[in-house]
This record gives sequence, C-alpha cells and structure tokens, in this order.
Amino acid sequence: MERIVIFGNTSGGKSTLARRLAKTRNLPHIEIDRLYWQPGWTITPKEIYERKHAEIIAGSHWVIDGGGDLTTTRARAERATQIVLIDMPVWVHFWLAAERQIAWAQGTLEHPPAGIGDVPPTKRLFEIIWEVSENWMPVLRSICDECDAQGKAVIRLHSLEAIDAFAGHTS
Repeated sequence: MERIVIFGNTSGGKSTLARRLAKTRNLPHIEIDRLYWQPGWTITPKEIYERKHAEIIAGSHWVIDGGGDLTTTRARAERATQIVLIDMPVWVHFWLAAERQIAWAQGTLEHPPAGIGDVPPTKRLFEIIWEVSENWMPVLRSICDECDAQGKAVIRLHSLEAIDAFAGHTS
C-alpha cells in the first residue's frame, strides 16, 4: 500500500499537492496541521498529538502533509513508501504566505490550513517560516538523505513549476 509523506516549509503547497495526490491515487489525505493546531492557533497537548499521530501513521495507506511536531517527522518518513520534500527558497514561502493571508482575509481561501477560519497573525506566520527554514529544513533534508540512501523513493521539488510538473505526472 502507498504511504506518501510531504514535507516542506509553511505556505509551500504541501496540502494542495497532498489533496491532488490523494484524489488521483485514491488515498486518504491527512493534514497534520489539523491534528497539531487547535482553534485560536494553540497547539494540541503533546501527549494527545503523539498518540493520534502514531495511530495515523500506523494506517496501511495515506497521503500525509504538514509539519506538526518536528520530533514526529522521522516516524512519518520511516513509515512512508514515498517522501516528497518541497524545498524552495525561503522568499517563495514568504510570498505565498502573503498571498494566502490576503485571500484568507478576503474570505476567498478555499482550504484554510488546519481548517481554522481565523487568519493567523502574519508576523507569527513569517516567524514560523523563518524558524522552519533555519531549524527544520536541515533536519528534513537529512532525513530525506538517509531514506534515499536506504533506497526509499524520495522526490525533491525546488520550485512551483517542479511541484506543478510532479502533480501533473501523478494524475
């Protein structure tokens, strides 16, 4: 059974790609942000998050996207049959986040992250993008390198065009 995990920075198209893969491959889509974030942009208690995360990745087939807690990314990668790393320059994430914030504020955002209707504070969102770029991405790249060395399918996408091309090849 297919188990696909999509990693990358905030506002990089992970959920959009995951929805598309889930539809074309007839797999359930799990957005980790829905597990990790609660209304008001508070974090789910660690023990609840970790228990539910373990239950989710134990499934036989899925497409999972999102960050959640960095400590759980390795378990997701180990369970996955394919890893997709969206690894674009950080400025692209700032740009996409700004576009998303505007759409959210205008009420035109079709799929709000975590299913939360409240627009997150832009300053905090940008801080998270920078923190993920500096602290998470090196870890995610290392996990992908390790999985690649073990023979696991790892796809690295470095641009919006590459994401679109990959999504187009999966339909």
